[in-house]
Amino acid sequence: MTPEEFQKQMQEMMKRLGVNGPFGPYSEASNASGSSVAGQQPAGAHPPEERNLRDEFRFEYKPKDVKEHLDQWVIRQDEAKKVLAVALCDHYNHVHKVLEAEKRGEDPARFSRNYTKQNILLLGPTGVGKTYLIRSLADLIGVPFVKADATKFSETGYVGGDVDDLVRDLVRQADGDVEKAEYGIIYIDEIDKIAGASESGGRDVSGRGVQTNLLKLMEETEVPTRSPNDISGQFQMLMHMSQPGGGKARKARTSINTRHILFVVSGAFEGLTRIISQRRTTGSIGFSPAQPPIENADEEYDVLRHVATRDLIKYGFEPEFTGRLPVRVICHQLRSSDLFQILKYSAGSILQQYRDAFASYGIDTHFDDQALMAIAEAAEQEKTGARGLMTVCERIFRSFKYELPSTSLRSLEVTRDLVQFPEKALASLLESVRTEIDQQQIQDLRNFFKSFKSQHGLELSLVSDAEAFLIQQAKALEISVTRHCEERFRDFHFGLQLVHRNTGRKSFELRLEDVGDLEKVLSRWVVESYQRPSGPPDSTPSSS
Repeated sequence: MTPEEFQKQMQEMMKRLGVNGPFGPYSEASNASGSSVAGQQPAGAHPPEERNLRDEFRFEYKPKDVKEHLDQWVIRQDEAKKVLAVALCDHYNHVHKVLEAEKRGEDPARFSRNYTKQNILLLGPTGVGKTYLIRSLADLIGVPFVKADATKFSETGYVGGDVDDLVRDLVRQADGDVEKAEYGIIYIDEIDKIAGASESGGRDVSGRGVQTNLLKLMEETEVPTRSPNDISGQFQMLMHMSQPGGGKARKARTSINTRHILFVVSGAFEGLTRIISQRRTTGSIGFSPAQPPIENADEEYDVLRHVATRDLIKYGFEPEFTGRLPVRVICHQLRSSDLFQILKYSAGSILQQYRDAFASYGIDTHFDDQALMAIAEAAEQEKTGARGLMTVCERIFRSFKYELPSTSLRSLEVTRDLVQFPEKALASLLESVRTEIDQQQIQDLRNFFKSFKSQHGLELSLVSDAEAFLIQQAKALEISVTRHCEERFRDFHFGLQLVHRNTGRKSFELRLEDVGDLEKVLSRWVVESYQRPSGPPDSTPSSS
């Protein structure tokens, strides 16, 4: 196989696998002339790293501006929003100064000597809006954002995720723009799950080892944008090796610096309140009285506000790790009143999801305040914060979303009774819809016979049980009652006109037994019209 054939086969394989080069995906256009290979740019192209972010990045927010933005999305947590707003402004004002210094050709190091990066530790129960807070901040600034759970990582060399992958994910979120990724936000949830057990034996590959690996990322390090164990990276390397000067290309790997990446970690930290309480009540001789249990969410919040580095170390974190998290934010547990506010006023209220779901079927949905409070009260009992709203709403509206789209209902009023007794409310709605449908079908049926009289000059009427029979037949056939009558009475007027000529009668009534076999009753009427003298014009032929 010639080198050209080998290169062509490898390029085809990379194309099928969707492998990207360091500056974007391989394309046939880039190799049309044979002068460009994977990992190299066509003439005149500029890799994303050459973009001048210094001319693009702007940070002109003040802490109050940031909090006002967060207020639209996250209810309560006022103190947490203030602390986050200040930390975010400090961090990105520093980034802005560094970029401006580079733009002027000055040494930006002078801005870093007196600055410590404001990485953030968020403490609070699940579902209080920790992730929402950070994601909203990233959206406001327009920087890449990556979220991951700490439990998926393991110490380097063991089975599990590598913390460096977080940085590479930032590059992917930035569409391959390495420089933009260097100013992104990495959010790691469930950080309390990697607290090392100080008395445990053996290798702690998912606790202290992961903390050690995160240390270098949170401070400053260079991370290759492609993992050496990534299959796409291996193919890229192989393509470089197949070219003249491939050894040099292999050494010049693209990397991302973590100096200006903001790290935010969070967790529920169950049991931390006990550690804090014991520290604060321990006597001078080391006596620690038994601690009463935490009775309510406010008391737990008040205890967490006094968290100190020593408490986190006792919980299982390395001193160096806690030292990289100077900003500590405590979030409140959410009460029913807070959940009500989220439902009614949050820009990201889950109610909009349900309005959109019903609107897809032409149903307008309206929630009154009493219904919202009932939902909030039920969600509080779930003990999962704002996530409980989804659990409760799904439980309430699941059957409504299944049944109502197949009905003629066009408006759904959500009340406290509906929230508290959804099955009863749904049954009542379906019954009212069925009644409306039956009334409409009766009207459609009578309109058909009015049209019949108008077209043929003959009056055809049905007793009530005959009307119900025809409507049930139409339902069983899943067609409209009008169409059903058009088919059943298509040639009926010919026989009635013959009866009319013989007897002079214009009015005919159908009973239940008649509509069961229309052909039979019409034949009998015609025969009788020949057997007896003409009667009064308005008399009805016997169907006995």
